[in-house]
Amino acid sequence: MTSTNPRPQFLTPEVLVPRIGDYLVEKGIVTVNETNRAEAYRQALKQKGEYPPPIGQVLVSMGFITRVELDQATAEQILFLRESLQRSNQMLEQRVKERTAELETALSKLAELTQLKANFIANISHELRTPLTHLKGYLELLLSDAFGIIPHDQKDILVIMKQSSDRLGQLIEDLILFSTAERGQINLHLQPVNIVDIISKSKTRYVEKAQEKKIDFRVDCPRALPDVHADPDKINWVIDQLLDNAIKFTGNGGRILLECGLEKNMVYVAVSDTGIGIPKERIGELFEPFHQLDGSSTRRYGGTGLGLALVKKIIEAHCSTVVVKSEAGRGSTFEFMLNLSK
Repeated sequence: MTSTNPRPQFLTPEVLVPRIGDYLVEKGIVTVNETNRAEAYRQALKQKGEYPPPIGQVLVSMGFITRVELDQATAEQILFLRESLQRSNQMLEQRVKERTAELETALSKLAELTQLKANFIANISHELRTPLTHLKGYLELLLSDAFGIIPHDQKDILVIMKQSSDRLGQLIEDLILFSTAERGQINLHLQPVNIVDIISKSKTRYVEKAQEKKIDFRVDCPRALPDVHADPDKINWVIDQLLDNAIKFTGNGGRILLECGLEKNMVYVAVSDTGIGIPKERIGELFEPFHQLDGSSTRRYGGTGLGLALVKKIIEAHCSTVVVKSEAGRGSTFEFMLNLSK
């Protein structure tokens, strides 16, 4: 079977040079009329189904230029193209160097700003901690009737104030923890930890909060799990944070499951809910500090946007990762794994 496309038969240096006919005209070697006649001849060959030779060879065969003149013009054009390519490469290399330097400068400034932000947060948080400690202390004294009996209606107000001060205290502690984490200073006190005990304590702390929203809160953990190698306080904080988020984003009558188990010589911990869920394309945003998926001024759910960022850093400090599975409108699951204690 023969091809309908004619194949080139004229493999000469001239085929490497674009628009050689125009160059010959510019140099005054041939006229426009001569190149037009040569091009007309080439087009006639195409119409016959033949593959025409390059225009330079046609000009030679028609006697308009000599082979020496064509070779000389071709060599000049090839040298010119090579020099142009070299100049372009040099310019490109220079632009890459300049751009790299600009990026390095920008990254350096970003690192400085990040460090300044972390230092600012740490300093402000520590300054807030002292007056808040005094405030909480006096509230506790008032609630204990240390300064005299307080009417029930006033005591109810004091209880609300104490709850708010406790919440503020937790936010301050989170800010301090975040600032140390940003400086790479998450100090872990690793030891054998019974994860079931930690989970049991977390359930006790959050069961009432779940009941307020009529959430079906269940725990599924086998009692005979081996100890894990972890920082009990940090892992306790992580589980509390995941439960707090689950309750916050799960509507009345929803379900939350806190479970753990043994898998591939590691212990997994997972918190699942039937809450609002997260669009798959936005899951990566969850762990950005100070970031809320709903960043509007009228957003429904509060928070600093630090919780999950800290969860990620703490779990990574334990040489593990947080895996998120979620679907908008159908809930989420946050899971991490911990190494067994040797």
